[in-house]
Amino acid sequence: MAEVTYERVEKDYGPLPVVHDFSLAVADGEFLVVVGPSGCGKTSILRMTAGLETITRGVLRIGPRVVNELAPRDRDVAMVFQSYALYPHMTVYDNMAFGLKLRHVARAEIDRRVRAAAEVLGLTHHIASKPRQLSGGERQRVALGRAIVREPQVFLLDEPLSNLDAKLRAQTRVELLRLHRELGTTMIYVTHDQLEAMTMGDRIAVVRGGRLQQADSPDEVYRHPVNQFVAGFVGSPAMNFLEVEVGPEAEPTLRGPGIELAVPADHPARGRLQRGQALTAGVRPEHLHLAPAGPGEAAPLRLQGLVDVVEPLGAETFLHCRVGAATVVVRLPGLRAALPRAGDPVSLAVEPDALCLFDRETQATL
Repeated sequence: MAEVTYERVEKDYGPLPVVHDFSLAVADGEFLVVVGPSGCGKTSILRMTAGLETITRGVLRIGPRVVNELAPRDRDVAMVFQSYALYPHMTVYDNMAFGLKLRHVARAEIDRRVRAAAEVLGLTHHIASKPRQLSGGERQRVALGRAIVREPQVFLLDEPLSNLDAKLRAQTRVELLRLHRELGTTMIYVTHDQLEAMTMGDRIAVVRGGRLQQADSPDEVYRHPVNQFVAGFVGSPAMNFLEVEVGPEAEPTLRGPGIELAVPADHPARGRLQRGQALTAGVRPEHLHLAPAGPGEAAPLRLQGLVDVVEPLGAETFLHCRVGAATVVVRLPGLRAALPRAGDPVSLAVEPDALCLFDRETQATL
Protein backbone atom coordinates (compact mmCIF):
# COMPACT_ATOMS: atom_id res chain seq x y z
CA MET A 1 0.00 0.00 0.00
CA ALA A 2 1.15 3.56 -0.64
CA GLU A 3 0.18 7.20 -0.59
CA VAL A 4 -0.24 8.88 -3.98
CA THR A 5 0.70 12.56 -4.18
CA TYR A 6 0.07 14.92 -7.08
CA GLU A 7 2.07 18.15 -6.94
CA ARG A 8 0.88 20.73 -9.48
CA VAL A 9 0.52 18.03 -12.14
CA GLU A 10 -0.41 19.23 -15.63
CA LYS A 11 -1.05 17.49 -18.94
CA ASP A 12 -1.01 18.96 -22.44
CA TYR A 13 -1.94 17.11 -25.62
CA GLY A 14 0.07 19.14 -28.11
CA PRO A 15 -1.10 22.74 -27.74
CA LEU A 16 -4.24 21.66 -25.83
CA PRO A 17 -3.96 21.72 -22.00
CA VAL A 18 -6.35 19.23 -20.37
CA VAL A 19 -5.17 19.03 -16.73
CA HIS A 20 -4.23 22.22 -14.88
CA ASP A 21 -2.25 22.57 -11.64
CA PHE A 22 -3.66 19.38 -10.08
CA SER A 23 -2.49 19.00 -6.47
CA LEU A 24 -3.88 16.32 -4.17
CA ALA A 25 -2.63 13.77 -1.63
CA VAL A 26 -4.36 10.37 -1.57
CA ALA A 27 -3.79 8.69 1.79
CA ASP A 28 -2.44 5.17 2.17
CA GLY A 29 -5.42 2.79 2.02
CA GLU A 30 -7.89 5.50 0.99
CA PHE A 31 -10.70 5.01 -1.55
CA LEU A 32 -10.69 8.23 -3.56
CA VAL A 33 -13.30 8.84 -6.25
CA VAL A 34 -12.44 11.35 -8.98
CA VAL A 35 -15.68 12.60 -10.47
CA GLY A 36 -16.59 15.10 -13.14
CA PRO A 37 -18.36 15.48 -16.49
CA SER A 38 -17.09 13.75 -19.62
CA GLY A 39 -13.98 15.42 -21.02
CA CYS A 40 -12.94 17.09 -17.76
CA GLY A 41 -9.53 15.36 -17.60
CA LYS A 42 -10.19 12.74 -14.93
CA THR A 43 -9.13 9.78 -17.10
CA SER A 44 -5.96 11.65 -18.09
CA ILE A 45 -5.15 11.98 -14.38
CA LEU A 46 -5.59 8.23 -13.94
CA ARG A 47 -3.52 7.37 -17.03
CA MET A 48 -0.69 9.64 -15.86
CA THR A 49 -0.76 7.80 -12.54
CA ALA A 50 -0.50 4.47 -14.35
CA GLY A 51 2.30 5.71 -16.60
CA LEU A 52 0.22 5.38 -19.76
CA GLU A 53 0.51 9.13 -20.38
CA THR A 54 3.52 11.34 -19.73
CA ILE A 55 3.28 14.21 -17.26
CA THR A 56 3.84 17.57 -18.94
CA ARG A 57 4.61 19.45 -15.72
CA GLY A 58 4.56 18.72 -12.01
CA VAL A 59 5.54 15.81 -9.78
CA LEU A 60 3.78 12.53 -9.08
CA ARG A 61 4.80 10.38 -6.12
CA ILE A 62 3.69 6.86 -5.24
CA GLY A 63 4.89 6.31 -1.72
CA PRO A 64 8.22 8.16 -1.35
CA ARG A 65 9.22 7.62 -5.01
CA VAL A 66 8.90 10.21 -7.76
CA VAL A 67 7.49 8.12 -10.63
CA ASN A 68 7.33 10.68 -13.46
CA GLU A 69 9.89 8.80 -15.52
CA LEU A 70 9.13 5.24 -14.37
CA ALA A 71 7.67 2.75 -16.85
CA PRO A 72 4.16 1.44 -16.02
CA ARG A 73 5.45 -1.99 -14.98
CA ASP A 74 7.80 -0.40 -12.43
CA ARG A 75 5.14 1.67 -10.63
CA ASP A 76 3.52 -1.24 -8.77
CA VAL A 77 -0.01 -0.18 -9.74
CA ALA A 78 -2.82 -2.18 -11.36
CA MET A 79 -5.46 -0.62 -13.61
CA VAL A 80 -8.97 -1.81 -14.38
CA PHE A 81 -10.40 -0.33 -17.56
CA GLN A 82 -13.94 0.45 -18.68
CA SER A 83 -13.78 -2.44 -21.15
CA TYR A 84 -13.08 -5.88 -19.71
CA ALA A 85 -10.24 -6.57 -22.19
CA LEU A 86 -10.28 -10.31 -21.46
CA TYR A 87 -8.66 -12.88 -23.74
CA PRO A 88 -11.65 -14.75 -25.23
CA HIS A 89 -9.73 -18.00 -25.81
CA MET A 90 -8.49 -18.22 -22.22
CA THR A 91 -10.30 -19.47 -19.14
CA VAL A 92 -10.99 -17.24 -16.15
CA TYR A 93 -8.00 -18.82 -14.42
CA ASP A 94 -5.65 -18.14 -17.33
CA ASN A 95 -6.91 -14.58 -17.81
CA MET A 96 -6.16 -13.82 -14.17
CA ALA A 97 -2.81 -15.61 -14.22
CA PHE A 98 -1.52 -14.24 -17.52
CA GLY A 99 0.20 -11.12 -16.16
CA LEU A 100 1.92 -13.10 -13.42
CA LYS A 101 3.23 -15.61 -15.96
CA LEU A 102 4.77 -12.76 -17.97
CA ARG A 103 6.55 -11.65 -14.79
CA HIS A 104 7.89 -15.21 -14.26
CA VAL A 105 6.18 -15.64 -10.89
CA ALA A 106 6.50 -19.18 -9.54
CA ARG A 107 3.68 -21.51 -10.60
CA ALA A 108 2.65 -22.33 -7.01
CA GLU A 109 2.48 -18.62 -6.14
CA ILE A 110 0.38 -17.90 -9.24
CA ASP A 111 -2.05 -20.65 -8.25
CA ARG A 112 -2.30 -19.31 -4.70
CA ARG A 113 -3.00 -15.76 -5.80
CA VAL A 114 -5.51 -16.68 -8.52
CA ARG A 115 -7.53 -18.98 -6.29
CA ALA A 116 -7.50 -16.47 -3.43
CA ALA A 117 -8.75 -13.69 -5.74
CA ALA A 118 -11.41 -15.97 -7.23
CA GLU A 119 -12.64 -16.74 -3.71
CA VAL A 120 -12.85 -13.06 -2.77
CA LEU A 121 -14.73 -12.22 -6.00
CA GLY A 122 -17.07 -15.19 -5.97
CA LEU A 123 -15.56 -16.66 -9.14
CA THR A 124 -14.43 -20.04 -7.81
CA HIS A 125 -17.19 -21.90 -9.69
CA HIS A 126 -16.33 -20.10 -12.96
CA ILE A 127 -12.57 -20.58 -12.86
CA ALA A 128 -12.59 -22.97 -15.85
CA SER A 129 -15.11 -20.95 -17.87
CA LYS A 130 -14.39 -18.81 -20.93
CA PRO A 131 -15.43 -15.12 -20.96
CA ARG A 132 -18.29 -15.79 -23.40
CA GLN A 133 -19.90 -18.02 -20.78
CA LEU A 134 -20.01 -15.22 -18.19
CA SER A 135 -22.38 -12.33 -17.56
CA GLY A 136 -21.18 -8.73 -17.82
CA GLY A 137 -20.82 -8.45 -14.05
CA GLU A 138 -18.80 -11.66 -13.88
CA ARG A 139 -16.49 -10.49 -16.66
CA GLN A 140 -15.86 -7.26 -14.80
CA ARG A 141 -15.02 -9.27 -11.69
CA VAL A 142 -12.48 -11.26 -13.73
CA ALA A 143 -10.91 -7.97 -14.81
CA LEU A 144 -10.77 -6.95 -11.15
CA GLY A 145 -9.28 -10.32 -10.27
CA ARG A 146 -6.55 -9.85 -12.86
CA ALA A 147 -5.61 -6.64 -11.04
CA ILE A 148 -5.90 -8.15 -7.55
CA VAL A 149 -3.47 -11.01 -8.23
CA ARG A 150 -0.79 -8.43 -8.96
CA GLU A 151 -0.98 -7.40 -5.26
CA PRO A 152 -0.13 -3.80 -6.22
CA GLN A 153 0.37 -0.80 -3.97
CA VAL A 154 -2.39 1.11 -5.77
CA PHE A 155 -5.52 0.14 -7.72
CA LEU A 156 -6.64 2.47 -10.52
CA LEU A 157 -10.21 1.98 -11.78
CA ASP A 158 -11.41 3.82 -14.88
CA GLU A 159 -15.24 3.77 -14.96
CA PRO A 160 -15.31 -0.02 -14.48
CA LEU A 161 -19.10 -0.18 -14.01
CA SER A 162 -20.26 1.91 -16.95
CA ASN A 163 -20.90 -1.14 -19.19
CA LEU A 164 -23.17 -2.82 -16.63
CA ASP A 165 -26.92 -2.44 -16.28
CA ALA A 166 -28.37 -0.63 -13.26
CA LYS A 167 -28.88 -3.73 -11.11
CA LEU A 168 -25.38 -5.07 -11.79
CA ARG A 169 -23.84 -1.64 -11.13
CA ALA A 170 -25.45 -1.53 -7.70
CA GLN A 171 -24.34 -5.08 -6.92
CA THR A 172 -20.78 -4.51 -8.14
CA ARG A 173 -20.50 -1.25 -6.16
CA VAL A 174 -21.11 -3.24 -2.99
CA GLU A 175 -18.58 -5.87 -4.05
CA LEU A 176 -15.93 -3.21 -4.69
CA LEU A 177 -16.47 -1.64 -1.28
CA ARG A 178 -16.22 -5.05 0.38
CA LEU A 179 -13.08 -5.75 -1.63
CA HIS A 180 -11.49 -2.48 -0.54
CA ARG A 181 -12.29 -3.24 3.09
CA GLU A 182 -10.70 -6.69 2.84
CA LEU A 183 -7.58 -5.60 0.91
CA GLY A 184 -7.00 -2.21 2.51
CA THR A 185 -5.20 -1.07 -0.65
CA THR A 186 -5.18 2.50 -1.95
CA MET A 187 -7.82 2.84 -4.68
CA ILE A 188 -8.39 5.71 -7.12
CA TYR A 189 -11.71 5.34 -8.92
CA VAL A 190 -12.72 7.55 -11.86
CA THR A 191 -16.38 8.04 -12.80
CA HIS A 192 -18.78 10.60 -14.24
CA ASP A 193 -21.59 9.14 -12.11
CA GLN A 194 -22.00 11.26 -8.98
CA LEU A 195 -24.15 8.52 -7.37
CA GLU A 196 -21.13 6.17 -7.49
CA ALA A 197 -18.98 8.94 -6.05
CA MET A 198 -21.36 9.61 -3.15
CA THR A 199 -21.80 5.97 -2.20
CA MET A 200 -18.26 4.66 -2.66
CA GLY A 201 -15.59 7.21 -1.84
CA ASP A 202 -13.89 7.99 1.45
CA ARG A 203 -13.32 11.30 -0.32
CA ILE A 204 -14.56 12.81 -3.57
CA ALA A 205 -12.36 14.89 -5.85
CA VAL A 206 -14.59 16.97 -8.15
CA VAL A 207 -12.88 18.01 -11.41
CA ARG A 208 -14.07 20.50 -13.98
CA GLY A 209 -12.18 21.57 -17.08
CA GLY A 210 -9.03 19.84 -15.85
CA ARG A 211 -9.03 21.74 -12.55
CA LEU A 212 -9.69 20.35 -9.08
CA GLN A 213 -12.76 22.08 -7.65
CA GLN A 214 -13.11 20.40 -4.26
CA ALA A 215 -11.76 17.32 -2.49
CA ASP A 216 -13.52 16.27 0.69
CA SER A 217 -15.80 13.67 2.24
CA PRO A 218 -19.05 12.97 0.34
CA ASP A 219 -21.07 14.55 3.15
CA GLU A 220 -18.97 17.72 3.20
CA VAL A 221 -19.08 18.11 -0.59
CA TYR A 222 -22.85 17.62 -0.54
CA ARG A 223 -23.57 19.95 2.37
CA HIS A 224 -20.90 22.59 1.81
CA PRO A 225 -20.00 22.83 -1.89
CA VAL A 226 -17.31 25.40 -2.66
CA ASN A 227 -19.03 26.72 -5.77
CA GLN A 228 -22.17 26.48 -7.88
CA PHE A 229 -20.71 23.84 -10.21
CA VAL A 230 -20.01 21.40 -7.37
CA ALA A 231 -23.42 22.12 -5.84
CA GLY A 232 -25.17 21.35 -9.13
CA PHE A 233 -23.07 18.34 -10.09
CA VAL A 234 -23.22 16.41 -6.81
CA GLY A 235 -26.71 15.28 -5.85
CA SER A 236 -29.61 13.69 -7.70
CA PRO A 237 -31.87 15.45 -8.50
CA ALA A 238 -29.51 18.40 -8.71
CA MET A 239 -29.69 21.45 -6.47
CA ASN A 240 -32.28 24.04 -7.51
CA PHE A 241 -30.89 27.45 -8.48
CA LEU A 242 -32.85 30.71 -8.34
CA GLU A 243 -31.72 34.14 -9.49
CA VAL A 244 -32.47 36.65 -6.73
CA GLU A 245 -31.61 40.14 -5.52
CA VAL A 246 -31.16 41.40 -1.98
CA GLY A 247 -34.24 43.48 -1.12
CA PRO A 248 -34.36 46.94 0.50
CA GLU A 249 -35.50 45.66 3.91
CA ALA A 250 -33.36 46.16 7.03
CA GLU A 251 -33.40 42.38 7.49
CA PRO A 252 -31.71 40.85 4.39
CA THR A 253 -34.35 39.26 2.18
CA LEU A 254 -33.81 37.64 -1.21
CA ARG A 255 -36.48 38.48 -3.75
CA GLY A 256 -37.44 37.44 -7.26
CA PRO A 257 -40.59 36.38 -9.17
CA GLY A 258 -42.45 34.11 -6.72
CA ILE A 259 -39.49 34.20 -4.32
CA GLU A 260 -39.22 35.61 -0.80
CA LEU A 261 -36.33 34.19 1.21
CA ALA A 262 -35.32 35.82 4.48
CA VAL A 263 -31.61 35.17 5.05
CA PRO A 264 -31.29 33.29 8.38
CA ALA A 265 -29.52 35.14 11.19
CA ASP A 266 -26.78 32.51 11.40
CA HIS A 267 -26.08 32.32 7.66
CA PRO A 268 -22.32 32.89 7.12
CA ALA A 269 -22.90 35.36 4.25
CA ARG A 270 -25.58 37.46 5.95
CA GLY A 271 -23.25 40.23 7.12
CA ARG A 272 -21.73 40.72 3.64
CA LEU A 273 -24.96 41.14 1.68
CA GLN A 274 -25.77 44.53 0.18
CA ARG A 275 -29.10 45.90 -0.97
CA GLY A 276 -29.67 45.29 -4.67
CA GLN A 277 -26.91 42.68 -4.85
CA ALA A 278 -27.54 40.01 -7.51
CA LEU A 279 -27.05 36.46 -6.26
CA THR A 280 -27.94 32.87 -7.06
CA ALA A 281 -29.77 31.04 -4.30
CA GLY A 282 -29.51 27.25 -4.12
CA VAL A 283 -31.69 24.74 -2.29
CA ARG A 284 -31.76 20.95 -2.62
CA PRO A 285 -35.03 19.17 -3.53
CA GLU A 286 -35.30 17.45 -0.12
CA HIS A 287 -35.12 20.82 1.66
CA LEU A 288 -38.36 22.04 0.08
CA HIS A 289 -41.77 21.20 1.57
CA LEU A 290 -45.38 21.81 0.61
CA ALA A 291 -46.84 24.65 2.66
CA PRO A 292 -50.35 26.10 2.95
CA ALA A 293 -51.04 28.61 0.18
CA GLY A 294 -53.34 31.57 0.37
CA PRO A 295 -53.89 34.95 2.07
CA GLY A 296 -52.32 35.31 5.48
CA GLU A 297 -49.90 32.44 4.88
CA ALA A 298 -46.77 34.55 4.41
CA ALA A 299 -43.56 32.83 5.48
CA PRO A 300 -39.97 34.05 5.86
CA LEU A 301 -38.70 31.48 3.33
CA ARG A 302 -41.33 30.82 0.70
CA LEU A 303 -41.56 30.12 -3.03
CA GLN A 304 -44.79 30.49 -5.00
CA GLY A 305 -45.29 28.66 -8.26
CA LEU A 306 -47.26 26.23 -10.39
CA VAL A 307 -46.90 22.44 -10.56
CA ASP A 308 -45.61 21.40 -13.98
CA VAL A 309 -44.99 17.62 -13.68
CA VAL A 310 -45.61 15.05 -10.94
CA GLU A 311 -43.31 11.98 -10.84
CA PRO A 312 -44.47 9.27 -8.39
CA LEU A 313 -41.58 6.81 -7.90
CA GLY A 314 -42.92 4.66 -5.08
CA ALA A 315 -40.52 5.41 -2.23
CA GLU A 316 -40.57 9.11 -3.14
CA THR A 317 -42.35 11.59 -5.39
CA PHE A 318 -40.78 14.43 -7.38
CA LEU A 319 -42.72 17.62 -8.08
CA HIS A 320 -41.43 19.80 -10.91
CA CYS A 321 -42.70 23.34 -10.30
CA ARG A 322 -42.39 26.61 -12.18
CA VAL A 323 -41.23 29.45 -9.94
CA GLY A 324 -40.88 32.57 -12.05
CA ALA A 325 -38.62 31.58 -14.97
CA ALA A 326 -37.00 28.73 -13.02
CA THR A 327 -37.95 25.07 -12.70
CA VAL A 328 -37.75 23.78 -9.13
CA VAL A 329 -37.74 20.09 -8.16
CA VAL A 330 -39.23 19.05 -4.82
CA ARG A 331 -38.52 15.63 -3.30
CA LEU A 332 -41.44 14.31 -1.21
CA PRO A 333 -41.38 11.04 0.74
CA GLY A 334 -43.51 8.13 -0.46
CA LEU A 335 -46.80 8.10 -2.38
CA ARG A 336 -48.93 10.77 -0.75
CA ALA A 337 -52.70 10.71 -0.92
CA ALA A 338 -53.15 14.45 -1.46
CA LEU A 339 -50.63 15.56 -4.04
CA PRO A 340 -51.14 18.66 -6.18
CA ARG A 341 -51.74 18.07 -9.88
CA ALA A 342 -50.13 19.62 -12.91
CA GLY A 343 -51.29 23.23 -13.20
CA ASP A 344 -52.12 23.64 -9.49
CA PRO A 345 -50.66 26.62 -7.62
CA VAL A 346 -48.21 25.57 -4.95
CA SER A 347 -46.44 27.21 -2.03
CA LEU A 348 -43.07 25.79 -1.03
CA ALA A 349 -41.36 26.33 2.31
CA VAL A 350 -37.55 26.30 2.42
CA GLU A 351 -35.62 24.86 5.34
CA PRO A 352 -33.72 27.86 6.79
CA ASP A 353 -30.40 26.09 7.40
CA ALA A 354 -30.32 24.60 3.88
CA LEU A 355 -30.04 27.85 1.88
CA CYS A 356 -26.87 28.19 -0.24
CA LEU A 357 -25.82 31.51 -1.76
CA PHE A 358 -23.49 31.95 -4.73
CA ASP A 359 -21.87 34.99 -6.28
CA ARG A 360 -23.61 35.56 -9.62
CA GLU A 361 -20.36 36.35 -11.46
CA THR A 362 -17.74 34.02 -9.93
CA GLN A 363 -20.21 31.27 -8.89
CA ALA A 364 -18.22 30.90 -5.66
CA THR A 365 -20.11 30.02 -2.49
CA LEU A 366 -20.66 33.00 -0.18
